[in-house]
Amino acid sequence: MRIWVNGELRDADDARVSVLDHGLTVGDGVFETVRTTGGKTFALTRHLDRLARSARGLGLPAPDLDEVRRACAAVTDANPAVLGRLRITYTGGISPLGSDRGTAGPGLVVALGEVQRRPDTTAVITVPWTRNERGALTGLKTTSYAENVVALARAHERGATEALFANTVGQLCEGTGSNVFVVLDGQLHTPPVASGCLAGITRALAVEWTGARETELPFDVLERAEEIFLTSTLRDIQAVHRVDGTELSGAPGPVTAKAMSVFEERAGDDLDP
Repeated sequence: MRIWVNGELRDADDARVSVLDHGLTVGDGVFETVRTTGGKTFALTRHLDRLARSARGLGLPAPDLDEVRRACAAVTDANPAVLGRLRITYTGGISPLGSDRGTAGPGLVVALGEVQRRPDTTAVITVPWTRNERGALTGLKTTSYAENVVALARAHERGATEALFANTVGQLCEGTGSNVFVVLDGQLHTPPVASGCLAGITRALAVEWTGARETELPFDVLERAEEIFLTSTLRDIQAVHRVDGTELSGAPGPVTAKAMSVFEERAGDDLDP
């Protein structure tokens, strides 16, 4: 594996950042995960726009998006993959121990790993912890991800691949790394960004391409939804066949199956929608 680290490609064994990097010591960084297919990125412009928004929200210097594009191209060229996870990480750079930032400037790491296509359906669980829809990091894709690590580990312990959160007022919010859609009376709904969920790239495209409504939903909507699916960069649209101990028979249902078909067709027609 060849990895871009602060301006150059390096072999994996030599791809190092300082132990004083603020992204490591306090999680002061932002990131994007971009799907690659046959060495071509999908929706890269949208991902880079969100990277810049997240950096701005965290108070980091604006990333040089031309440099990030060059880094992405270099890494995808150096690491051929049928289906890949391209990870862009932008950090506060070398800083003092503690929350204060240093003056060395930000760090940029871009890496790519090969992945397998996800199954058409999956199981999810609900967790008792909540998303804070009014927090300082709400809506930002930051490297402060330990909460997601804990919740996802619980999901794996229970035979699921995702954990779903409510927000502090009991509304359905999101998964650890995905957005969630539900079908009620044949109509597709997803929580609004105001719920505290990340403005997912795949979520936005799914809303545009399927006509889904952004709706405030109580967390217990999961108990009565006719269909449920997840969206994320590597899942695209993935049907849910089990929530906690409840099976959703026939997944993917007709609304989900149509959304999956539409998404696959539209994404195939335009790699940078």
